[in-house]
Amino acid sequence: MNPTDNVQDVNVARAAKLDTATLSDALDKLGIAGQCYRIKPRDSGFRMAGRAWTLLYGPSGKPSGTVGDYIDDVPPGSVIVLDNGGRDNATVWGDILTEIAHRRGIAGTLIDGVCRDTHLCLSLGYPVFSKDHWMRTGKDRVQVEATGVPVNIGDARVAPGDIVKGDADGAVVIPREHEAQVLDTAEAIEAAEDRIRQAVRGGMRLDEARKQFKYHQLQTREAT
Repeated sequence: MNPTDNVQDVNVARAAKLDTATLSDALDKLGIAGQCYRIKPRDSGFRMAGRAWTLLYGPSGKPSGTVGDYIDDVPPGSVIVLDNGGRDNATVWGDILTEIAHRRGIAGTLIDGVCRDTHLCLSLGYPVFSKDHWMRTGKDRVQVEATGVPVNIGDARVAPGDIVKGDADGAVVIPREHEAQVLDTAEAIEAAEDRIRQAVRGGMRLDEARKQFKYHQLQTREAT
């Protein structure tokens, strides 16, 4: 086992306990662009956290390539990250993939594009995050270009092994090389906000509590 595996597993667990809003604030404070713009869960109750397993799509050639038979190679606990270039006219995820991913213990799927067969992910509770959903297949419209490469999801760069966290507010990506710093910062922000809540519940005015615990500086970008 790689000596960093246990640390990485701990960091995924840490990310799972934080919400995307807090992680987004931490990313802003550190000057890291990790928010996946306009990517939403197909159900507001969906939650996911795991390391990215990435796949890049491109326009279909002649002869046409396939949309991929990769699902059995994805490690359990991973988040499948599919870069379909933001296409909303053809899907790259449907019910067969949802069923297999759910059965194999995949943490969720993140798509820069659309999915279909949403009824199954909703009934199984399998987290799918995408720009939207629509029924038209990607077969003969897009094809796999590469797997295990850096991709773009909603203007955020995702490299294999990066931490992906999703919840009702959307999805964020934590770059592997910065994950400890991002998580430390997010946990500090969460602790400060908890102290503000406790102070207000104890009778303190909100403006006083925010001033005392430096609320307005929590997301301010750190000087470099």
